[in-house]
This record gives sequence, structure tokens and C-alpha cells, in this order.
Amino acid sequence: MFLADGWKDFQVLDTGSGEKLERWGDYILARPDPQVIWPRTEEGLWQKAHARYLRSDRGGGTWDFHKTLPEKWVISYGELKFYVRPTGFKHTGLFPEQSANWDAMAKLLKNRPGAKVLNLFAYTGGASLACAAAGAHVTHVDAAKGMVLWAKENRALSRLPETSFRFIVEDALAFVRREIRRGNRYDGIVMDPPSYGRGPSGEVWKLENELYGLADTCAQALSDEPLFFFINSYTTGFQPAVLQNILAKTVVSRFGGEIDAEELCLPVRSGGVLPCGATGRWMRER
Repeated sequence: MFLADGWKDFQVLDTGSGEKLERWGDYILARPDPQVIWPRTEEGLWQKAHARYLRSDRGGGTWDFHKTLPEKWVISYGELKFYVRPTGFKHTGLFPEQSANWDAMAKLLKNRPGAKVLNLFAYTGGASLACAAAGAHVTHVDAAKGMVLWAKENRALSRLPETSFRFIVEDALAFVRREIRRGNRYDGIVMDPPSYGRGPSGEVWKLENELYGLADTCAQALSDEPLFFFINSYTTGFQPAVLQNILAKTVVSRFGGEIDAEELCLPVRSGGVLPCGATGRWMRER
């Protein structure tokens, strides 16, 4: 497994009964997690939650605020800083388990100053900031304008230079196809595609129908000596081996290299680990 165990400002305190209890800086949130099918370990901890997300039978849900929370607050991962906000879709604007990938990409980039990295479905910019801090120039692409604005806020908060970023609001596949026509190539690509979504012009995205084609197109946008290609998946049923097979057929067939595909996990203070999806990592060299 890839274990994201480098956090100080974030911690999974306990899990159980379909929920996870997390500390985000000074604040504790309880959120649903369908994979948590075991009982809680430390029942008393749950009374300390500042807020709990309650799912609705009609879809979505709402936050039940037990204590006063600011609209947003800051947490850090090393020198990187992020705004955290509880959103109406239970998310907070950050996936802490992805720090395992941030560290892996930063390590690969350290010997390639000025490398060009493409981050697709880039959300609020965790991977973008990590790559830029490692010396890369990052093209950050997301179809949601609000998420791109949030990423810009995180960029400024982390005091990373504007010249290290290009922020794009667009459908991922359409953007990559245009970059190929323009002759633009990237030394590293990372993507975090949703199970289902719509682009800014109403384009429908279904992972099982689109992922292979997107990966194959992206492989054509890699430079002659690329460093990495990472694919993340939170879709139920997409095991690490699925991502490994896709990378083998689209990237290894062109460039050789190695693949490491595993579960992403977070350590839990009360014991065990919390599974958080899968990642496939292609690397030219380790």
C-alpha cells in the first residue's frame, strides 16, 4: 500500500460504524465512509467533533455543526498550505491521502529543474503545489471554475510563484487533444478523474467509458524522456490492477519503465489504516 503518514496538521483519529473522525488542524470533523464496516474503537473521541456530515436519503446531505467553525482555515503539509472548507458534498477541499503521491512526484522531479507537469481534474491543487514546490512548471486543469479559484488561493497561501503555474478551466480530454496539436509536451502527468461528471460545456464523463481513451491520449502528450504518469481512482470496483493494466498498455508500450499500483491508505490513530482509493504510478526510473 501507499501510506500517507507524513502529516502533522491532519490525522484520522478513529473509524467505525460507517464514519471516519478526522482532525483538520484545530478542528475535528466526522464524515461518512462506506468502507468503514467495523465498530468504533474510541467512542469518547466522537463527542469532540465540531461538525458531522449527515447524508440525506434523497442524495447529498448537510453538515450538523456542534461547535462554532470558521468559514475556512489553514492546514499545512511541510511548506505547503491549504484552505480547508466543509462543503455541501461532505468534502473539505483536500484529499490528505494524496500526500503519498505528492512526495513521490517531488522525489522524481528533484533532478529535473523546470520539468513540465500536467495535472488533470486538478481540484484545489494539492498535486500542483507539490510539483511546483519541487521546481516544476505546472499546468493545472479542472472543469470547475470554483475549484480552480480555490487552487489559486492555495498557491498564494503557499507563496509559490505565479510564473510556476498555468491555470485552465476546461474539459480534460479536449485540453489534452489541443495540446498535442500545438506540440506541447509534458515530463509528468497526474490525473484524478471522477467516477461521473460533466465538463464546462455539458460533456458527460463516465470513468469506465472514458479512462482508457484519456490515458492513451495523454501518453501522446508526454515528452521524449518523461518522468512519470500517475492515475488516481476512487471508483468502487477499479482495483489497482486495472490502473496497472491501463498504464502498461498506454505508457509502458511507448516508453518502457516501471509500474507500481497500490491502494492509498491513511494511518488511523486508534489502530489500523483507512483505505482511500487506488493509485497507479508509471515511472521511467525509480
